Formats: sequence, C-alpha cells, structure tokens
Amino acid sequence: MKALALLSGGLDSSLAVKFMLDQDIEVIGVNFFTPFCLCDGKKGRKKKSIVLAEELNIELKLFNISEEYLQIVKNPRYGYGKNLNSCIDCRILMLRKAKQLMSKIGADFVITGEVLGQRPMSQNRRAMEIIEKESGLEGLIVRPLSAKLLPPTIPEKEGWINRERLLDIVGRTRKRQFSLAKEFGISEYACPAGGCLLTDPIFSARIRDLLNSDMLTLQNINLVKSGRYFRISDSFKLIVGRNQEENQRLMKLTREGDLILELESKGPVAVGRGRRESEDIETASRIVAYYCKDEKGRIKVRSIPEEEVQVVTPVKMTDEELFRYKLPVKEIKR
Repeated sequence: MKALALLSGGLDSSLAVKFMLDQDIEVIGVNFFTPFCLCDGKKGRKKKSIVLAEELNIELKLFNISEEYLQIVKNPRYGYGKNLNSCIDCRILMLRKAKQLMSKIGADFVITGEVLGQRPMSQNRRAMEIIEKESGLEGLIVRPLSAKLLPPTIPEKEGWINRERLLDIVGRTRKRQFSLAKEFGISEYACPAGGCLLTDPIFSARIRDLLNSDMLTLQNINLVKSGRYFRISDSFKLIVGRNQEENQRLMKLTREGDLILELESKGPVAVGRGRRESEDIETASRIVAYYCKDEKGRIKVRSIPEEEVQVVTPVKMTDEELFRYKLPVKEIKR
C-alpha cells in the first residue's frame, strides 16, 4: 500500500511517517508551504521538510499554496483561533490538495502528525470530523500518533495497517514524541509540531492591520516579517530594521513606490510602504532618528525609482510619541 504524508518539517509529522514505514507502507511526503510557515529553517539552508525527507529516505513533493491561503486568511469560513490562525480552513485546504495528489500518484490514504488535543482549534474530535468531511477524505486520514483514541479508519479496518502498532498520545505535552525521536534517531526537525506565524499575537497584529488597511498582499507579508512595525496612517506603514541582517533583508524586499530611510552613520534602515502624505515622511524620519545613537544623526531619504536623496536631521521622537504608532496586541474574536 502507498500513503501520502503531510510533512511539515516538525517532529510529529516525521514520527507519523516513521510509524508507517515500520509497517512496510510506501510513503511519499508532501509539503504545502505559505509565508507563515515556521519550519522552513534559516535562509540559505534547505527547508526542514526536505532535510527530514532525506533522513527518512522518502520522496517529497513541494507545493506553494500562498495565494490560495491568503484568501482564507482574509475570510476564513470557520473563523480564527486566538489570533489570526485559521487552522481548520488551513487543514481543509491542504487535505483537499492532498486528495487531488493521491489520485495522481496512486496513494491509498493520507497520514498526518496530528495529535488529539494538542491544538485547541483544529485537533479536537469535532474539528477533525469537519476537516475530514470538507476535504472529502472521510475514513482515509490516518493519524498514527493518536489513532487508538480515534475511530478506526478504512486502512485499519481493511488490514492495510495494524492498529495495535499505532499510538494513543493525547494533549499538549510532547514527552513521548521526544522519547520516540531519540529512539528512532530523528534529530533534524525544525520545531516539535510544526508552526505558524499566525499564532503569534505580535505578528498577527501586523497582519490584522494590513488586512484592515486593504494592504494584505504576499509582498507586504514578506516585508513585515522583519524589523519593527509602525502604523504611520491607515495607508502608510513603516518597517525599521533591528540589525544588519534585517537591514539587508529589507533592502532586498523594496519595490517601486517605497520610501527608503538610511542613516549616514551606523544605524537602522527603514522602508515605508503605501500611500503617504508629506507629514508622513517627517514622522517616519523622526521614528528612525529615535533608534539612532547619534543625537544629530543625518538621515538620507529617497523613494524608488526616484534617486534624488534628501538629507534630514529630524528631532527624535519621545517614548510617548513613538507609542502612538505601535500596534496594540489584542486577541481576535472568532
């Protein structure tokens, strides 16, 4: 038999694959990625899903579903979790994609690393039932780590896999997973159970602000993943680098229409994006000056593609003034 495994790059999905391989099931991995994935490893290195597939000695297929997932973030049918994580809709999208791929590669069922009760929104019995029904995979999703706590699936009923050799893990603790990883020699996972930036309250506040300003695009999402974020107005946002690495990353992400602010001396680089007024440029300059050690730091201001550079020496903002442009972090009601 052949199984298609959702391989995130985390520990749980890797263990799920291992348990199927130990039952002589042929496994092909698939990784669906978006700009919000936390298991991709550092820049310049292989994606963790690729590293794990090599370690497990399985084939891996990669699919970028960013555009489709962006529409879900804007309007999730099953709502948000504590922050902007639309976990149920996300799982449905990935499993629908998996179902399409199954017929192409001749897979008989799907396996995931989900653990009952590990994530409050998407890994409870009711949510799992909804996800299976909406994805069209009822009875064909095997969750090896919690299988003994869930109704038998078709692969178990048909004898394709041995239910007794599956597990009964429940809850948020991962002690058993860590122990199994040591036993199996799995060490290259990026994070214990995968991860998503939309579960982070600070990052979610940025995405919510872009959404409310009708500025939620993939380009803008990539930009706000680095640096400090400031809402200058409903239509103009400023990102200020915190170190040289972020400064370089921000510069690589600039595009036509952006405002670039650079200190003549050592200090942060900032990128302003969106529709701006003349007073917004002054505000942005004062914010950048706040992070300059030199009290009279000179800031070069230019826009793309215009190359004319204006040099200003703005008055630094006070702490109270700066606070007005920072985002409040609030929980998002489902």
